[in-house]
Amino acid sequence: MKVAVVGATGLVGTKILEVLAERNFPVTEILPVASEKSLGKKIIFKEKEYEIISPQKAIDAHPQVAIFSAGGETSKTWAPQFAAAGITVIDNSSAWRMDPAIKLVVPEINAFALTQEDKIIANPNCSTIQMVAALFPLHQKNKIRRIVVSTYQSVTGTGKKAVDQMMNERKNIAGEMAYAYPIDLNVIPQIDVFLDNDYTKEEMKMINETRKIMGDDSINITATTVRIPVIGGHSESVNVEFENDFEVQEIKKILAASPGIIVLDDPGNLQYPMPLTAHNKDEVFVGRIRKDYSQPNTINIWIVSDNLRKGAATNAVQIAEYLLQHGMFGL
Repeated sequence: MKVAVVGATGLVGTKILEVLAERNFPVTEILPVASEKSLGKKIIFKEKEYEIISPQKAIDAHPQVAIFSAGGETSKTWAPQFAAAGITVIDNSSAWRMDPAIKLVVPEINAFALTQEDKIIANPNCSTIQMVAALFPLHQKNKIRRIVVSTYQSVTGTGKKAVDQMMNERKNIAGEMAYAYPIDLNVIPQIDVFLDNDYTKEEMKMINETRKIMGDDSINITATTVRIPVIGGHSESVNVEFENDFEVQEIKKILAASPGIIVLDDPGNLQYPMPLTAHNKDEVFVGRIRKDYSQPNTINIWIVSDNLRKGAATNAVQIAEYLLQHGMFGL
């Protein structure tokens, strides 16, 4: 089948191409789409060369699916045009996530809700994906009342410009700044813009998207999102209050049996997840699972995942795989 990748030259776009190849998605032709400055350049997919084309040219080629990772404005402009042509769009931007008419999907949790009529499907925020992947199986067994999350997010979440800034700073080279401050040897407690309530847009994404994906607006959630000088994955310290008491071993057992989750939790042998653990892997890693003794029915949990893979590219490709397996593409 024909697959368009919109934003094919970016960090996530190149990772989407990599994941499509790794997972042997049945691609007969790749349609790489990027900005005007990249038109005519070539990319390699499965040892074959493809020329970068415009969005309109991709629509005219009639792919069955288009995976977008080119920012919100591009998605708002072009996703409806692809959808109007009968092409299923899986969008990595924030443009459609909170639209009541658009499904916000983590396949392990809510892919069952998808239908052939869903022509634009939203991929959640990277930090949200890894958190809900770990918490939803627990929520099903013991309702979650409150979540307090602090994130430690990789510079790759910002993009190539941020990676270049960090690497330049490490070499003491002056260069373009992705952030308002140096990132190497620093921690920046701001991801995205500040809103009127003094939370950042990223923090509100985690709050609102979590409720939508888990299908429960009653969960109380607060978030602090932080950028750190790391490549390889996002980490999250999550405090979770349940309605009822639990045993820590039961929590570990539920997580170990959940799809896409790897429990790495052996403090005695210094076994716990880190960005180094998750880098270039599709799973969500969970560790440091322990009771919070300051209040009842509460645990602390540490969640790590590669934000470019499960946090973006892999989740999008998994959505495409689900649609294919259930005959939802207009082939």
